[in-house]
Amino acid sequence: MSGLLTVPPVISPRDRVFLAAGAAAPGAGAVLDCLLTGHPGLPRDRMGHRLNASGRSLIIDAVHSVHGLRVNGRDLARDAHRRWRLPRLGLAVSVAHCAEFSAVAFGTGAEVGVDLQDERDRPGAMGWLGALLGLPGPACIRDFAECEALIKASHLTKETFRGVRLPEWSPGWRPTGVAGHQVRSAAVGRDTYLALAADRTAPVRWWWRPDPGTAAARTDAPTLEPA
Repeated sequence: MSGLLTVPPVISPRDRVFLAAGAAAPGAGAVLDCLLTGHPGLPRDRMGHRLNASGRSLIIDAVHSVHGLRVNGRDLARDAHRRWRLPRLGLAVSVAHCAEFSAVAFGTGAEVGVDLQDERDRPGAMGWLGALLGLPGPACIRDFAECEALIKASHLTKETFRGVRLPEWSPGWRPTGVAGHQVRSAAVGRDTYLALAADRTAPVRWWWRPDPGTAAARTDAPTLEPA
């Protein structure tokens, strides 16, 4: 099995079940992991834009950090809707980065999308999105993050998104009416929002690392601060 090592003993028997190749445990249902990582000191290009790591490398790193499993680029695939997959592990995967932070969500038994957005002055984009969502005014950054996560988790594209309506915000999962898809979002730092979307309600295990060289630690809530 190229690119896949034996699960080390630090992984619990429960987690081994969730990572069984190609399937979740009978009756276990969907489960999602979401890792937030800080990337301090990212280099910048000549225009001052941060040079983020590729989504592919962020996924490979996150799976190793959370589950101790080594995968490589050959283990990654995309389906007809451009959604990331790790077929050997039976995992659906999504990745996002914003400023000096990244988020990777992955799990068994559910399609998943993740997005990170920070507050920036983009009145044109927020006005356009507000009209697309049928809002009385501009959308907010949280709306933007939820829409991006929903697109990543579903068959929707930016061109076919018109007519989607986001439910009023509340903690936890909320139904969208898009083929059973749910969304949830939270403020994870000053003016920064994380959104998840999935095609069904699923428990989420949150993880945090202040930098890629630090071990991932479980946290009770998504945050860009130590647990």
